[in-house]
Amino acid sequence: MEKSIFKNEIKFLSLKRALPVFVGMLLVSTIFFSCVTPPVREECSRELLGTGIKNQEQLVKFFMNHKPDADKERVERLAGFYIEEAAIEGINSDVAFVQMCHETGFLGFGNLVLPEMNNFCGLGAMDADHPGEYFESEQIGVRAHIQHLQAYATTADVELNQELVDPRYSWPHKAKLAHTVHDLAKNWATDPDYGIKLDSLLSELGGF
Repeated sequence: MEKSIFKNEIKFLSLKRALPVFVGMLLVSTIFFSCVTPPVREECSRELLGTGIKNQEQLVKFFMNHKPDADKERVERLAGFYIEEAAIEGINSDVAFVQMCHETGFLGFGNLVLPEMNNFCGLGAMDADHPGEYFESEQIGVRAHIQHLQAYATTADVELNQELVDPRYSWPHKAKLAHTVHDLAKNWATDPDYGIKLDSLLSELGGF
């Protein structure tokens, strides 16, 4: 009986000594985690005109999250081209980049347009006899895409800031005008859900 009481007293003393240490550790943990700033979500604009908010690294992370086995160096080049070319013509680079991802299946292609065509938005792709436009380099292909978006987003009196490379540039000005990605549905593409799909990608991009 005495031994049992003695053991209980030892346990009590051990717990009594450990309690301040435990409380201290709990306090430090609380302070540490309360000081950790959660990542800030930046919502991407759905407007065609304007400035994208995502930098090259963020665009690449978004892309690679969808397709981890993609050629990362190529994705980095394209992300840089989209930011650069879009800024020159006043186009939202976030919108242009996610549209490229959608149109090419994250550079998987697989339809009429082939990777070597450097056609990142399906320009001129209609059927086997008209598979789409060819461009001499990735940057020129991106430039043509940006110019085509500019044609949709502006009226004919708004001139380009660079030499025209989009062979279909004048066509949208005849009857098309789009302010947001939703205006591209049944306009840029026949798909009535086209704008919703781009909107969904932009929502996802906002988390990177």
